[in-house]
Amino acid sequence: MGEALALGGAVLVLLSAVGVARFDNVLARLHALAKASTLGVLLILGGAAISLRQLNDVTSVLLACVLHVLVSPPAANMLSRATYLITAMPDGALDEHRDGAVDR
Repeated sequence: MGEALALGGAVLVLLSAVGVARFDNVLARLHALAKASTLGVLLILGGAAISLRQLNDVTSVLLACVLHVLVSPPAANMLSRATYLITAMPDGALDEHRDGAVDR
């Protein structure tokens, strides 16, 4: 069971890497990276937790899962927000916040 979870997580991380290489917009790249890789890493770590026998090892993997969930999505959000505030949006993109409706 653990090997199947790890394989599914590895496939998601691979798809995330393909999305980063395929998309041309920075925000789209960050979206692909944040969503798929977070779930992929959690599946890999969950598979490792199921496969491990020592309680100390399992708790270490679960701590890594919690820290990854707490750190990775907010970090990707901050990177995408910084990119949004610094660069111009691509042609044809709908930008509802540039007209001063939202305070930065």
